[in-house]
Amino acid sequence: MRNLFNCFVREEHGQDLIEYALLAGLISLASVTAITGLGTALQGKFGEVGTAVAGAGS
Repeated sequence: MRNLFNCFVREEHGQDLIEYALLAGLISLASVTAITGLGTALQGKFGEVGTAVAGAGS
């Protein structure tokens, strides 16, 4: 049983896959956060432009 545990602890085959999955998750989280912030800023700018256009037409 001790030998099986030592073999399991020293196993490194799945380590690279887990690291890549964590890295992909971190990159996607950062991308979603950045895109959400950019979308909110763009929505505010389009609102300002729409108000200015509506005011100019009156």
